[in-house]
Amino acid sequence: MNFARRACFWLSFLISSVTLLNPVVRAGDITVPPEAAQAMDKIYGGEPDAAIPIARSLQQAQPDHPIGYLLEAEADWWKLYCAACEIKWGMVDAWRRGKDSGDEAYLALADKVIHLAQTRLAKSDTAEMHVYVGIGAGLKARLYSLRGDNRNVARSGVSSRAEMVRALQLDPQMPDATASLGFYNYYVDTLAAPVKILRFLMGIPGGNKEEGIRQMEIGMNQGVLLSADSRFYLAKNLRIFDLRYDRALAVAEPLAARYPRNLNFLLLLGNLNAELGRKDAASKYFHQVLDSPDAEPQACAGCAVSAAHPDRNDCAARARDLANAFLASLH
Repeated sequence: MNFARRACFWLSFLISSVTLLNPVVRAGDITVPPEAAQAMDKIYGGEPDAAIPIARSLQQAQPDHPIGYLLEAEADWWKLYCAACEIKWGMVDAWRRGKDSGDEAYLALADKVIHLAQTRLAKSDTAEMHVYVGIGAGLKARLYSLRGDNRNVARSGVSSRAEMVRALQLDPQMPDATASLGFYNYYVDTLAAPVKILRFLMGIPGGNKEEGIRQMEIGMNQGVLLSADSRFYLAKNLRIFDLRYDRALAVAEPLAARYPRNLNFLLLLGNLNAELGRKDAASKYFHQVLDSPDAEPQACAGCAVSAAHPDRNDCAARARDLANAFLASLH
């Protein structure tokens, strides 16, 4: 695996505004308002398109706050991820693709997140806004990774790490910042030896895989913003890099339990059960994909037809094809 693939961690989304009324959850100094929580449930529930109007409403209500732009970028990412998924080495993932016509709009959203958070930091140095900047850089890193743009992956990943380190200096009780550092620590420590030498020569900070796992576990168990992301990426990492399928399965199972209509989560659970030789359990998850109303042609809520993003319209069809390919391999 190259540096870009190993560095594809980042990061998901959404933060909040302390000025919005009736916050429902707090983590450190980060407050998630009801509207953002609703959008998050749509995104992870397999309906990212339904989250976008909520995100844009937040953008209009608070144009100087990053929350709405983070939510929209995160929703767009999961559509991107679904459309790019394929099976390689017996594992389903979004492995690699070239540039897409919609990439610049996605990167512009990430830049907007960074700009708005930095503007607020210029007035007050808060842990919350450093987390926003860090996640904005992470949003960019994962797209660059998908495109194989190693230099920009490294630049964005290091920038995100620096922001999360500063956030924890200001507020050590921030599990989402801890989770983000966990992604970095894990991936950097699993780089191949020649790439580690290059990392040293480039002055890129090192990592520690076991510490990264511990930090991601904090994120998935205590995080408000990155709980689902931490579970998903930790499970994928344990599968791809460590081949620890049983541990990956235990990490991933709560995702499908909470979000049973997310086709990406169902495919991951089926894939892990297949690797463990549990054919009946694997078949159950793959049939759930095929039987899901979201997997009907043109019915994937996260992949609605879009002239601007024609390659993202086939999420449901892609999920069906992948499930059928896995089912064929079980026989």
